[in-house]
Amino acid sequence: MQHDAIIIGAGHNGLTCAYYLAKKGLKVAVLEASANVGGAAITDEFLPGFRNSAASYTVSLLNPKVIRDMQLERHGLKVVLRKLDNFLPGDGAYLLAGRGGLTRKEIVRHNAADGDGYDRYMKELETVVPLIQKWILRTPPNAGSGVRGLRALASMGRDLAGLKTDEIRIVHEFATKNAGDILDRHFKGDLAKALFGFDGIVGNFASPYTPGTAYVLLHHLFGEAAGVPGAWGHAIGGMGSITQAMAHACREKGVDILLGHPVEEIIIDKGRAAGVVAGGKAWRSTIVAAGVNPRLLFDRLVPKGAVNQTFESHMEHWSCESATFRMNVALSELPKFTVLPKKGDHLTAGIIMAPSLDYMDRAFVDAKKDGWAKQPIIEMLIPSTLDKTLAPKGKHVASLFCQHFRYNLGPGRSWDKEKDKAADQIIATVDAHAPGFAASVLGRQIHSPLDLERRFGLIGGDIFHGKMGLDQLFSARPMVGHADYRMPLKGLYLCGSGAHPGGGVTGAPGHNAARAILADRKPWRRRR
Repeated sequence: MQHDAIIIGAGHNGLTCAYYLAKKGLKVAVLEASANVGGAAITDEFLPGFRNSAASYTVSLLNPKVIRDMQLERHGLKVVLRKLDNFLPGDGAYLLAGRGGLTRKEIVRHNAADGDGYDRYMKELETVVPLIQKWILRTPPNAGSGVRGLRALASMGRDLAGLKTDEIRIVHEFATKNAGDILDRHFKGDLAKALFGFDGIVGNFASPYTPGTAYVLLHHLFGEAAGVPGAWGHAIGGMGSITQAMAHACREKGVDILLGHPVEEIIIDKGRAAGVVAGGKAWRSTIVAAGVNPRLLFDRLVPKGAVNQTFESHMEHWSCESATFRMNVALSELPKFTVLPKKGDHLTAGIIMAPSLDYMDRAFVDAKKDGWAKQPIIEMLIPSTLDKTLAPKGKHVASLFCQHFRYNLGPGRSWDKEKDKAADQIIATVDAHAPGFAASVLGRQIHSPLDLERRFGLIGGDIFHGKMGLDQLFSARPMVGHADYRMPLKGLYLCGSGAHPGGGVTGAPGHNAARAILADRKPWRRRR
Protein backbone atom coordinates (compact mmCIF):
# COMPACT_ATOMS: atom_id res chain seq x y z
CA MET A 1 0.00 0.00 0.00
CA GLN A 2 1.31 3.47 -0.87
CA HIS A 3 1.53 5.90 2.03
CA ASP A 4 2.10 9.64 2.02
CA ALA A 5 4.31 9.37 5.09
CA ILE A 6 6.10 6.65 7.02
CA ILE A 7 7.02 7.12 10.68
CA ILE A 8 9.83 5.03 12.16
CA GLY A 9 8.93 4.09 15.72
CA ALA A 10 5.65 4.12 17.66
CA GLY A 11 7.01 5.99 20.64
CA HIS A 12 5.07 8.98 21.91
CA ASN A 13 6.74 11.41 19.47
CA GLY A 14 6.27 9.15 16.47
CA LEU A 15 2.58 8.75 17.30
CA THR A 16 2.19 12.49 17.84
CA CYS A 17 3.76 13.24 14.46
CA ALA A 18 1.58 10.60 12.78
CA TYR A 19 -1.57 12.07 14.30
CA TYR A 20 -0.95 15.61 13.07
CA LEU A 21 -0.13 14.39 9.56
CA ALA A 22 -3.21 12.17 9.40
CA LYS A 23 -5.37 14.99 10.73
CA LYS A 24 -4.40 16.96 7.61
CA GLY A 25 -5.45 14.11 5.35
CA LEU A 26 -2.16 12.27 4.76
CA LYS A 27 -2.13 8.49 4.62
CA VAL A 28 0.35 7.54 7.35
CA ALA A 29 2.00 4.28 8.40
CA VAL A 30 3.89 3.87 11.67
CA LEU A 31 6.39 1.00 11.67
CA GLU A 32 7.39 -0.27 15.12
CA ALA A 33 10.00 -2.93 15.87
CA SER A 34 8.46 -4.23 19.09
CA ALA A 35 5.16 -6.00 19.68
CA ASN A 36 3.68 -2.97 21.47
CA VAL A 37 3.26 0.73 20.88
CA GLY A 38 4.91 3.14 23.24
CA GLY A 39 8.68 3.02 22.87
CA ALA A 40 10.04 3.88 26.33
CA ALA A 41 6.59 5.04 27.51
CA ILE A 42 5.18 1.59 28.17
CA THR A 43 3.68 -0.39 31.06
CA ASP A 44 4.92 -3.89 31.92
CA GLU A 45 3.61 -6.67 34.15
CA PHE A 46 7.04 -7.53 35.55
CA LEU A 47 5.78 -9.96 38.22
CA PRO A 48 2.37 -11.69 38.24
CA GLY A 49 -0.13 -9.11 39.43
CA PHE A 50 2.43 -6.27 39.56
CA ARG A 51 2.48 -3.67 36.78
CA ASN A 52 4.48 -0.48 36.37
CA SER A 53 5.97 1.90 33.83
CA ALA A 54 9.05 0.21 32.39
CA ALA A 55 11.27 3.19 31.51
CA SER A 56 9.73 6.70 31.60
CA TYR A 57 7.78 6.90 34.84
CA THR A 58 6.09 10.23 35.65
CA VAL A 59 3.98 12.91 33.95
CA SER A 60 4.47 16.67 33.71
CA LEU A 61 6.16 17.60 30.45
CA LEU A 62 3.50 16.19 28.08
CA ASN A 63 2.47 19.32 26.23
CA PRO A 64 -1.07 20.58 26.95
CA LYS A 65 -1.64 21.39 23.26
CA VAL A 66 -0.80 17.80 22.31
CA ILE A 67 -3.17 16.49 24.98
CA ARG A 68 -5.97 18.75 23.72
CA ASP A 69 -5.41 18.22 20.01
CA MET A 70 -5.19 14.44 20.28
CA GLN A 71 -8.09 14.39 22.80
CA LEU A 72 -6.09 11.98 24.92
CA GLU A 73 -8.48 12.15 27.85
CA ARG A 74 -11.34 11.04 25.58
CA HIS A 75 -9.13 8.17 24.47
CA GLY A 76 -8.61 6.97 28.04
CA LEU A 77 -5.79 9.03 29.56
CA LYS A 78 -6.28 9.97 33.19
CA VAL A 79 -3.57 11.80 35.16
CA VAL A 80 -3.68 12.21 38.94
CA LEU A 81 -1.45 14.56 40.92
CA ARG A 82 1.00 13.49 43.58
CA LYS A 83 -0.40 14.59 46.93
CA LEU A 84 3.02 16.04 47.68
CA ASP A 85 5.54 16.91 45.00
CA ASN A 86 8.74 15.71 46.67
CA PHE A 87 10.11 14.15 49.85
CA LEU A 88 13.83 14.31 50.60
CA PRO A 89 15.02 12.15 53.49
CA GLY A 90 18.36 13.32 54.89
CA ASP A 91 20.59 12.48 57.83
CA GLY A 92 18.17 12.89 60.72
CA ALA A 93 16.08 15.43 58.81
CA TYR A 94 13.68 15.64 55.89
CA LEU A 95 12.24 18.18 53.48
CA LEU A 96 8.80 18.14 51.87
CA ALA A 97 7.81 20.08 48.75
CA GLY A 98 4.35 20.82 47.47
CA ARG A 99 1.77 23.37 46.48
CA GLY A 100 0.11 26.07 48.60
CA GLY A 101 3.29 27.46 50.11
CA LEU A 102 4.47 24.15 51.57
CA THR A 103 7.87 24.22 49.84
CA ARG A 104 8.77 27.66 51.21
CA LYS A 105 7.52 26.74 54.67
CA GLU A 106 9.67 23.61 54.71
CA ILE A 107 12.77 25.41 53.45
CA VAL A 108 12.37 28.08 56.15
CA ARG A 109 11.92 25.34 58.77
CA HIS A 110 15.49 24.26 58.01
CA ASN A 111 17.02 27.70 57.55
CA ALA A 112 15.08 30.91 58.19
CA ALA A 113 17.34 32.95 55.90
CA ASP A 114 16.50 30.71 52.96
CA GLY A 115 12.97 32.13 52.78
CA ASP A 116 14.25 35.26 51.05
CA GLY A 117 16.50 33.12 48.84
CA TYR A 118 13.50 31.03 47.83
CA ASP A 119 11.54 34.16 46.92
CA ARG A 120 14.41 35.46 44.77
CA TYR A 121 14.84 32.06 43.10
CA MET A 122 11.13 31.78 42.28
CA LYS A 123 11.17 35.29 40.84
CA GLU A 124 14.07 34.34 38.55
CA LEU A 125 12.23 31.20 37.42
CA GLU A 126 9.17 33.34 36.66
CA THR A 127 11.37 35.24 34.20
CA VAL A 128 12.93 32.22 32.49
CA VAL A 129 10.36 29.41 32.51
CA PRO A 130 7.71 31.30 30.46
CA LEU A 131 10.33 31.84 27.74
CA ILE A 132 11.10 28.11 27.67
CA GLN A 133 7.38 27.37 27.46
CA LYS A 134 7.04 29.69 24.46
CA TRP A 135 9.96 28.09 22.64
CA ILE A 136 8.95 24.45 23.20
CA LEU A 137 6.56 24.37 20.23
CA ARG A 138 8.65 26.66 18.02
CA THR A 139 11.34 25.75 15.53
CA PRO A 140 14.70 27.13 16.70
CA PRO A 141 16.52 29.69 14.52
CA ASN A 142 18.19 27.51 11.92
CA ALA A 143 21.38 28.55 10.13
CA GLY A 144 21.06 28.32 6.37
CA SER A 145 17.27 28.08 6.26
CA GLY A 146 16.74 31.49 4.67
CA VAL A 147 13.51 33.34 5.43
CA ARG A 148 12.28 30.58 7.76
CA GLY A 149 15.37 30.98 9.94
CA LEU A 150 15.05 34.76 10.00
CA ARG A 151 11.42 34.50 11.09
CA ALA A 152 12.38 32.18 13.96
CA LEU A 153 15.20 34.50 15.00
CA ALA A 154 12.88 37.52 14.87
CA SER A 155 10.29 35.71 16.98
CA MET A 156 12.89 34.87 19.60
CA GLY A 157 14.15 38.46 19.51
CA ARG A 158 10.65 39.79 20.18
CA ASP A 159 10.40 37.56 23.26
CA LEU A 160 13.68 38.91 24.61
CA ALA A 161 13.10 42.54 23.58
CA GLY A 162 10.58 43.17 26.32
CA LEU A 163 12.94 42.05 29.08
CA LYS A 164 14.87 44.40 31.35
CA THR A 165 18.65 44.20 31.63
CA ASP A 166 18.48 42.27 34.91
CA GLU A 167 16.06 39.80 33.34
CA ILE A 168 18.36 39.28 30.34
CA ARG A 169 21.16 38.52 32.79
CA ILE A 170 19.00 35.90 34.51
CA VAL A 171 18.17 34.25 31.17
CA HIS A 172 21.86 34.20 30.19
CA GLU A 173 22.91 32.65 33.50
CA PHE A 174 20.35 29.85 33.31
CA ALA A 175 21.32 29.19 29.69
CA THR A 176 25.05 28.91 30.37
CA LYS A 177 25.88 28.32 34.05
CA ASN A 178 25.79 25.28 36.27
CA ALA A 179 22.93 24.59 38.64
CA GLY A 180 25.15 24.36 41.70
CA ASP A 181 26.50 27.90 41.48
CA ILE A 182 23.01 29.35 41.01
CA LEU A 183 21.60 27.38 43.95
CA ASP A 184 24.56 28.16 46.21
CA ARG A 185 23.86 31.84 45.58
CA HIS A 186 20.25 31.53 46.77
CA PHE A 187 20.27 28.90 49.52
CA LYS A 188 22.25 27.81 52.59
CA GLY A 189 20.42 24.57 53.42
CA ASP A 190 21.70 21.37 51.82
CA LEU A 191 18.26 19.79 51.42
CA ALA A 192 16.86 22.94 49.77
CA LYS A 193 19.71 22.95 47.26
CA ALA A 194 19.32 19.21 46.68
CA LEU A 195 15.58 19.60 46.02
CA PHE A 196 16.20 21.90 43.06
CA GLY A 197 19.60 20.55 42.04
CA PHE A 198 18.23 17.08 41.35
CA ASP A 199 16.45 18.43 38.26
CA GLY A 200 19.82 19.52 36.86
CA ILE A 201 21.30 16.01 36.82
CA VAL A 202 18.29 13.74 36.29
CA GLY A 203 18.92 11.87 33.03
CA ASN A 204 22.15 13.84 32.73
CA PHE A 205 25.60 12.39 33.39
CA ALA A 206 26.98 15.45 35.12
CA SER A 207 27.81 17.00 38.45
CA PRO A 208 25.45 19.79 39.54
CA TYR A 209 28.56 21.96 39.07
CA THR A 210 28.93 21.01 35.38
CA PRO A 211 28.21 23.96 33.02
CA GLY A 212 24.83 23.59 31.33
CA THR A 213 23.08 21.85 34.22
CA ALA A 214 21.11 25.03 34.96
CA TYR A 215 19.32 24.60 31.63
CA VAL A 216 18.65 20.91 32.28
CA LEU A 217 17.09 22.01 35.57
CA LEU A 218 14.81 24.38 33.63
CA HIS A 219 13.89 21.64 31.17
CA HIS A 220 12.10 19.82 33.99
CA LEU A 221 10.07 22.86 35.07
CA PHE A 222 8.07 23.90 32.01
CA GLY A 223 5.31 21.30 32.31
CA GLU A 224 2.04 20.75 34.09
CA ALA A 225 -0.09 17.82 35.25
CA ALA A 226 -3.86 17.63 35.45
CA GLY A 227 -3.94 21.31 34.46
CA VAL A 228 -1.73 22.46 37.36
CA PRO A 229 1.40 24.36 36.15
CA GLY A 230 4.70 22.93 37.37
CA ALA A 231 3.05 19.90 38.98
CA TRP A 232 4.00 16.25 38.52
CA GLY A 233 1.51 13.44 38.28
CA HIS A 234 0.90 9.81 37.53
CA ALA A 235 -0.87 8.33 34.52
CA ILE A 236 -3.40 5.77 35.72
CA GLY A 237 -2.27 2.44 34.31
CA GLY A 238 1.33 3.66 33.97
CA MET A 239 3.05 5.55 31.18
CA GLY A 240 1.78 3.02 28.66
CA SER A 241 -1.67 4.54 29.07
CA ILE A 242 -0.36 7.73 27.41
CA THR A 243 0.85 5.96 24.29
CA GLN A 244 -2.18 3.65 24.19
CA ALA A 245 -4.39 6.75 24.14
CA MET A 246 -2.20 8.23 21.40
CA ALA A 247 -2.49 5.03 19.36
CA HIS A 248 -6.29 5.14 19.67
CA ALA A 249 -6.29 8.76 18.48
CA CYS A 250 -4.06 7.87 15.51
CA ARG A 251 -6.14 4.88 14.44
CA GLU A 252 -9.27 7.03 14.61
CA LYS A 253 -7.63 9.31 12.03
CA GLY A 254 -6.77 6.33 9.79
CA VAL A 255 -3.12 5.80 10.74
CA ASP A 256 -1.81 2.29 10.05
CA ILE A 257 0.26 1.15 13.05
CA LEU A 258 2.26 -1.96 12.21
CA LEU A 259 3.92 -3.73 15.13
CA GLY A 260 6.77 -6.19 14.81
CA HIS A 261 8.07 -4.27 11.79
CA PRO A 262 11.68 -3.24 12.51
CA VAL A 263 12.98 -0.83 9.89
CA GLU A 264 16.22 -2.08 8.36
CA GLU A 265 17.13 0.68 5.93
CA ILE A 266 16.04 3.99 4.44
CA ILE A 267 15.39 3.69 0.70
CA ILE A 268 17.25 6.31 -1.34
CA ASP A 269 16.03 7.24 -4.82
CA LYS A 270 17.55 10.06 -6.86
CA GLY A 271 19.20 11.57 -3.82
CA ARG A 272 16.18 11.67 -1.52
CA ALA A 273 14.41 9.44 0.99
CA ALA A 274 11.82 7.35 -0.82
CA GLY A 275 10.64 4.94 1.86
CA VAL A 276 12.02 2.21 4.07
CA VAL A 277 12.77 -1.49 4.06
CA ALA A 278 11.09 -3.39 6.91
CA GLY A 279 10.87 -7.16 7.17
CA GLY A 280 12.46 -7.48 3.75
CA LYS A 281 9.60 -5.49 2.21
CA ALA A 282 9.85 -2.05 0.61
CA TRP A 283 7.48 0.59 1.97
CA ARG A 284 7.46 3.49 -0.46
CA SER A 285 6.80 7.08 0.56
CA THR A 286 8.16 10.53 -0.24
CA ILE A 287 8.13 11.40 3.47
CA VAL A 288 10.03 9.47 6.16
CA ALA A 289 10.04 10.76 9.75
CA ALA A 290 12.24 9.03 12.31
CA GLY A 291 11.42 9.00 16.01
CA VAL A 292 14.67 7.22 16.86
CA ASN A 293 17.96 8.50 18.26
CA PRO A 294 19.68 10.44 15.45
CA ARG A 295 22.89 8.45 15.89
CA LEU A 296 20.95 5.21 15.41
CA LEU A 297 19.25 6.71 12.36
CA PHE A 298 22.45 7.68 10.56
CA ASP A 299 24.60 4.81 11.78
CA ARG A 300 22.22 1.92 11.08
CA LEU A 301 19.40 3.04 8.78
CA VAL A 302 20.67 5.68 6.36
CA PRO A 303 23.07 4.11 3.81
CA LYS A 304 26.65 5.30 4.10
CA GLY A 305 27.43 8.12 1.69
CA ALA A 306 23.81 9.25 1.43
CA VAL A 307 24.60 12.43 3.38
CA ASN A 308 27.76 14.51 3.37
CA GLN A 309 30.80 13.47 5.37
CA THR A 310 30.53 16.42 7.76
CA PHE A 311 27.05 15.37 8.86
CA GLU A 312 28.01 11.68 9.04
CA SER A 313 30.98 12.50 11.24
CA HIS A 314 28.86 14.73 13.48
CA MET A 315 26.34 11.94 14.03
CA GLU A 316 29.09 9.40 14.73
CA HIS A 317 30.15 11.66 17.60
CA TRP A 318 26.64 12.60 18.78
CA SER A 319 27.04 12.35 22.56
CA CYS A 320 24.71 9.83 24.17
CA GLU A 321 25.01 9.07 27.87
CA SER A 322 22.46 9.81 30.56
CA ALA A 323 24.05 7.29 32.98
CA THR A 324 20.60 6.09 34.00
CA PHE A 325 19.79 2.81 35.76
CA ARG A 326 16.07 2.03 35.91
CA MET A 327 14.41 -0.49 38.24
CA ASN A 328 10.92 -1.55 39.26
CA VAL A 329 10.30 -3.47 42.46
CA ALA A 330 7.27 -5.29 43.81
CA LEU A 331 6.75 -4.64 47.52
CA SER A 332 4.96 -6.58 50.25
CA GLU A 333 4.44 -3.34 52.18
CA LEU A 334 5.10 0.38 52.07
CA PRO A 335 8.54 1.58 53.20
CA LYS A 336 8.96 3.24 56.60
CA PHE A 337 11.54 6.02 56.42
CA THR A 338 13.52 6.60 59.61
CA VAL A 339 13.02 10.37 59.44
CA LEU A 340 9.26 10.06 58.75
CA PRO A 341 8.12 6.50 59.54
CA LYS A 342 4.37 6.96 59.46
CA LYS A 343 2.28 6.37 56.38
CA GLY A 344 1.26 9.57 54.67
CA ASP A 345 1.15 11.76 51.59
CA HIS A 346 4.96 11.83 51.42
CA LEU A 347 4.79 8.29 50.03
CA THR A 348 2.92 9.58 46.95
CA ALA A 349 5.76 12.03 46.23
CA GLY A 350 8.96 11.79 44.26
CA ILE A 351 11.27 10.50 47.01
CA ILE A 352 14.75 11.88 46.29
CA MET A 353 17.62 10.12 48.02
CA ALA A 354 20.47 12.55 47.42
CA PRO A 355 20.62 14.92 50.38
CA SER A 356 23.11 17.49 49.09
CA LEU A 357 24.83 18.86 46.00
CA ASP A 358 28.10 17.45 47.35
CA TYR A 359 26.51 13.98 47.46
CA MET A 360 25.50 14.38 43.80
CA ASP A 361 28.96 15.59 42.86
CA ARG A 362 30.60 12.61 44.59
CA ALA A 363 28.28 10.21 42.77
CA PHE A 364 29.37 11.75 39.46
CA VAL A 365 33.08 11.59 40.34
CA ASP A 366 32.80 7.98 41.55
CA ALA A 367 31.00 6.94 38.37
CA LYS A 368 33.68 8.55 36.20
CA LYS A 369 36.31 6.61 38.12
CA ASP A 370 34.59 3.29 38.90
CA GLY A 371 31.78 2.99 36.35
CA TRP A 372 28.90 3.47 38.75
CA ALA A 373 28.21 5.34 41.96
CA LYS A 374 28.36 3.23 45.10
CA GLN A 375 26.19 5.89 46.75
CA PRO A 376 23.78 6.48 43.87
CA ILE A 377 21.29 9.27 43.34
CA ILE A 378 17.82 7.74 43.54
CA GLU A 379 14.33 9.03 42.89
CA MET A 380 11.71 6.55 44.05
CA LEU A 381 8.03 6.77 43.22
CA ILE A 382 5.37 4.45 44.59
CA PRO A 383 2.59 4.92 42.02
CA SER A 384 0.40 2.24 43.61
CA THR A 385 -0.33 4.76 46.38
CA LEU A 386 -2.30 6.65 43.72
CA ASP A 387 -3.29 3.85 41.33
CA LYS A 388 -4.77 0.68 42.80
CA THR A 389 -4.68 -1.11 39.41
CA LEU A 390 -0.91 -1.66 39.58
CA ALA A 391 -0.56 -4.14 42.44
CA PRO A 392 -2.61 -6.69 44.43
CA LYS A 393 -4.50 -5.32 47.41
CA GLY A 394 -2.19 -4.43 50.27
CA LYS A 395 0.92 -4.62 48.11
CA HIS A 396 2.75 -2.00 46.06
CA VAL A 397 5.09 -1.24 43.18
CA ALA A 398 7.93 1.26 43.21
CA SER A 399 9.87 2.93 40.40
CA LEU A 400 13.56 3.54 41.06
CA PHE A 401 15.20 6.04 38.72
CA CYS A 402 18.91 6.07 39.49
CA GLN A 403 22.02 8.09 38.58
CA HIS A 404 25.08 7.71 37.91
CA PHE A 405 25.69 4.43 36.08
CA ARG A 406 27.89 4.62 33.00
CA TYR A 407 27.07 2.79 29.80
CA ASN A 408 30.71 1.86 29.21
CA LEU A 409 32.15 0.25 32.33
CA GLY A 410 35.61 -0.14 30.88
CA PRO A 411 37.77 -3.07 29.69
CA GLY A 412 36.69 -6.52 30.82
CA ARG A 413 33.47 -5.35 32.46
CA SER A 414 29.87 -5.64 31.31
CA TRP A 415 26.44 -4.77 32.60
CA ASP A 416 25.30 -8.36 32.02
CA LYS A 417 27.69 -9.31 34.83
CA GLU A 418 27.31 -6.27 37.09
CA LYS A 419 23.66 -5.19 36.90
CA ASP A 420 22.46 -7.41 39.74
CA LYS A 421 25.27 -6.14 41.97
CA ALA A 422 24.32 -2.55 41.11
CA ALA A 423 20.65 -3.32 41.78
CA ASP A 424 21.57 -4.75 45.19
CA GLN A 425 23.46 -1.56 46.00
CA ILE A 426 20.48 0.58 44.99
CA ILE A 427 18.16 -1.42 47.23
CA ALA A 428 20.69 -1.22 50.08
CA THR A 429 20.80 2.58 49.66
CA VAL A 430 17.01 2.81 50.01
CA ASP A 431 17.13 0.39 52.95
CA ALA A 432 19.57 2.70 54.73
CA HIS A 433 16.87 5.38 54.66
CA ALA A 434 13.95 2.96 55.23
CA PRO A 435 15.07 -0.12 57.20
CA GLY A 436 13.12 -3.20 56.13
CA PHE A 437 12.77 -2.04 52.54
CA ALA A 438 15.11 -4.75 51.21
CA ALA A 439 13.15 -7.47 53.02
CA SER A 440 9.89 -6.18 51.50
CA VAL A 441 11.08 -6.62 47.89
CA LEU A 442 9.18 -9.52 46.29
CA GLY A 443 10.67 -9.17 42.83
CA ARG A 444 12.39 -6.68 40.57
CA GLN A 445 12.76 -5.58 36.96
CA ILE A 446 16.17 -4.23 36.02
CA HIS A 447 17.09 -1.99 33.09
CA SER A 448 20.81 -1.17 33.10
CA PRO A 449 22.05 1.41 30.56
CA LEU A 450 22.80 -1.50 28.21
CA ASP A 451 19.30 -2.93 28.71
CA LEU A 452 17.79 0.46 27.91
CA GLU A 453 19.71 0.45 24.62
CA ARG A 454 18.83 -3.14 23.72
CA ARG A 455 15.14 -2.93 24.52
CA PHE A 456 14.21 0.65 23.63
CA GLY A 457 16.89 1.69 21.12
CA LEU A 458 18.19 4.31 23.59
CA ILE A 459 21.74 4.50 22.28
CA GLY A 460 24.23 4.56 25.14
CA GLY A 461 21.27 4.11 27.47
CA ASP A 462 20.48 7.80 26.90
CA ILE A 463 16.86 8.49 27.84
CA PHE A 464 16.93 11.84 26.01
CA HIS A 465 18.22 10.56 22.61
CA GLY A 466 21.38 12.59 23.16
CA LYS A 467 22.93 14.59 26.00
CA MET A 468 21.24 17.86 26.86
CA GLY A 469 24.54 19.75 26.90
CA LEU A 470 25.08 23.27 25.61
CA ASP A 471 26.56 21.87 22.39
CA GLN A 472 23.48 19.71 21.69
CA LEU A 473 20.58 22.03 22.45
CA PHE A 474 18.26 24.40 20.63
CA SER A 475 19.78 25.42 17.22
CA ALA A 476 22.46 22.73 17.64
CA ARG A 477 20.01 19.85 18.12
CA PRO A 478 20.92 17.63 16.34
CA MET A 479 23.32 19.90 14.40
CA VAL A 480 23.65 23.56 13.49
CA GLY A 481 21.90 23.94 10.14
CA HIS A 482 19.47 21.08 10.77
CA ALA A 483 17.54 22.17 13.85
CA ASP A 484 14.32 22.58 11.84
CA TYR A 485 13.54 18.81 11.83
CA ARG A 486 14.65 18.55 8.18
CA MET A 487 17.60 16.22 7.75
CA PRO A 488 20.25 16.68 5.02
CA LEU A 489 18.52 13.99 2.95
CA LYS A 490 15.43 15.40 1.23
CA GLY A 491 12.23 13.80 2.44
CA LEU A 492 13.82 12.66 5.73
CA TYR A 493 12.74 14.30 9.00
CA LEU A 494 13.65 13.82 12.66
CA CYS A 495 10.62 13.70 14.96
CA GLY A 496 12.10 12.21 18.14
CA SER A 497 13.81 13.57 21.24
CA GLY A 498 17.09 14.04 19.36
CA ALA A 499 15.42 17.14 17.89
CA HIS A 500 14.38 20.35 19.70
CA PRO A 501 13.30 20.66 22.50
CA GLY A 502 14.91 17.39 23.53
CA GLY A 503 14.01 14.60 25.93
CA GLY A 504 11.15 13.81 28.22
CA VAL A 505 7.62 12.68 27.39
CA THR A 506 6.58 15.97 25.78
CA GLY A 507 5.24 15.21 22.30
CA ALA A 508 6.82 18.51 21.21
CA PRO A 509 9.38 17.13 18.70
CA GLY A 510 6.63 15.08 17.03
CA HIS A 511 4.31 18.09 16.90
CA ASN A 512 7.00 20.38 15.50
CA ALA A 513 8.29 17.88 12.93
CA ALA A 514 4.75 17.38 11.59
CA ARG A 515 4.44 21.14 11.15
CA ALA A 516 7.69 21.18 9.12
CA ILE A 517 6.50 18.27 6.98
CA LEU A 518 3.15 19.91 6.27
CA ALA A 519 4.84 23.22 5.43
CA ASP A 520 7.04 21.45 2.85
CA ARG A 521 3.96 19.98 1.16
CA LYS A 522 2.56 23.40 0.30
CA PRO A 523 2.57 23.84 -3.50
CA TRP A 524 4.91 26.84 -3.58
CA ARG A 525 7.42 24.98 -1.40
CA ARG A 526 7.31 21.90 -3.66
CA ARG A 527 7.95 24.02 -6.78
CA ARG A 528 11.07 25.42 -5.14
